[in-house]
Amino acid sequence: MKHLPNLLTLANLFSGCIAIVFILNSQPYLASFNGEEYWVTATEQAYWGSVFIALAAIFDVLDGFTARALKVFSPIGKDLDSLADVVSFGVAPSMILFKMLWAAYMGKPGALDVSMLAMSPAFLVACFGALRLARFNISSNEQKAWFIGMPIPAAGLLVASFPLINWFNPMGLGVMFQQPWLLYAVIALVCWLMVSKVRFFKFIPAKWNIASMWPQLVVIAVALVAIPFINVAAIPLAFIIYIILSLVYQPKEA
Repeated sequence: MKHLPNLLTLANLFSGCIAIVFILNSQPYLASFNGEEYWVTATEQAYWGSVFIALAAIFDVLDGFTARALKVFSPIGKDLDSLADVVSFGVAPSMILFKMLWAAYMGKPGALDVSMLAMSPAFLVACFGALRLARFNISSNEQKAWFIGMPIPAAGLLVASFPLINWFNPMGLGVMFQQPWLLYAVIALVCWLMVSKVRFFKFIPAKWNIASMWPQLVVIAVALVAIPFINVAAIPLAFIIYIILSLVYQPKEA
């Protein structure tokens, strides 16, 4: 049983690797919205890439929960968790952004002349995510009720929702993601949030009572109410609420 947390961490890493494989094999196709054609990267492969990133997040939660339940902690487990996270929530989401940038440029005039370097900012998410994890590993004891900077799993899940938005195109957001400047702005924002000094409350509360859990409950309630109206766009909406509440709510240390 003492090896169960590490096995779950490896399942996180395995899921992240499978996600990368699906994303690499995704091919764009032309879709139409209000008579306007645009390139979509969210083929079935990219869809499954998002699913496996979400699965990696589940394993990431379970390994921490299992380690606390079994009271099994080790430096190897801590480092292994960071290595798995940088793949599942750093490299895999970066591949999604790379593919989306590529598709965005393919819909522009002179697409064949676009340098591959134009897509390279996508990998800043992996780089800043690695920096975020390294900083967390040396300061985790100071972060009991909150994280300093957005945790990389949250950033990874946010990006993982983009192929779904491309696919279902709620409120025309899939069309908007065909603008390279918007993708660059998202990359810059996500990178900054991960290494910022903003205190983000932990989604698993330190105490299971309304006084401690109300921010988490608000995020969940907003997402559930929004799903019937805006479909998968409820995911980035939930993250916007998470960011806003983290800015205004400062939990006390446990």
